[in-house]
Amino acid sequence: MKEFILHGLMQDETVTKVCFFLFSVIYATIIFGNLLIFITIKASEQLEFPMYSFLSYLSFVDISYSTVTAPKFIYDLLVEKTIPFVGCIVQLFVVHFFGCTKIFLFTVMAYDCCIAVCKPLHHTNIISKHVCGWLVAASWVGGLVHSLVQTLFTIQLPFCRPNENEHCFCDVHALLKLACTDTYIVGAIVVANSGSISLSSFVVLVVSYVVILVSLRTRSSEGHLKALSTCTSHITVVILFFGLCIFIYMHSSTTFTVHNMVSVFYTIITPILNLLIYTL
Repeated sequence: MKEFILHGLMQDETVTKVCFFLFSVIYATIIFGNLLIFITIKASEQLEFPMYSFLSYLSFVDISYSTVTAPKFIYDLLVEKTIPFVGCIVQLFVVHFFGCTKIFLFTVMAYDCCIAVCKPLHHTNIISKHVCGWLVAASWVGGLVHSLVQTLFTIQLPFCRPNENEHCFCDVHALLKLACTDTYIVGAIVVANSGSISLSSFVVLVVSYVVILVSLRTRSSEGHLKALSTCTSHITVVILFFGLCIFIYMHSSTTFTVHNMVSVFYTIITPILNLLIYTL
């Protein structure tokens, strides 16, 4: 197998041209907006708190995550939709690497919010620069391990069926459909790996915010507003990203049309929503 044919999201020529323009503008906004957030936080001495440090890394991950899929997807809207086998595997690896790193960063940010609200006077001591660096490093390592598992189990499969990939970019479920062998065990491992990370991280997030809500019972109304203003943006982004991610990997039998629409949403639309939610 030397290359795959990507079916993409739509076939209508007029709709395709509109989507090409729309997604191009969205991608340019993602790059410019997240780059602006990253540079602003890194250049400002007043934004050295862990919360902003985590947000700067999240902006970098959003830029990288969208760049892996969006340019190729936008380009394929107007030309023949093919991708080399090696390019497909590289895209698979990098998508899962940045996607999983993003999940771990969300989890770390929830823990940071929990400490900031529950123990505000001890926040900078508990989440020091040293601890912040270790948490970020752990997120990158976790993303790397997850991505290696997904990629190694996929690349060892023999591909000898028609090379028409029904997805708009290279993802595990679409490639498993093209393998000329029984992929039940590999599919179960892939779903267990992605699903367990998504669900366990989501549980940690829910527990963190339950602790925050319980702690707010003893605070004044002014304290309630301050805590909610700190955490509401993060909760909104988490619900959008995790809800779609869990849907994709816990419902592998869903049609590829639905998969494509959801995948495009959380790879292109969600990062721009992050910009609006966090900057506001």
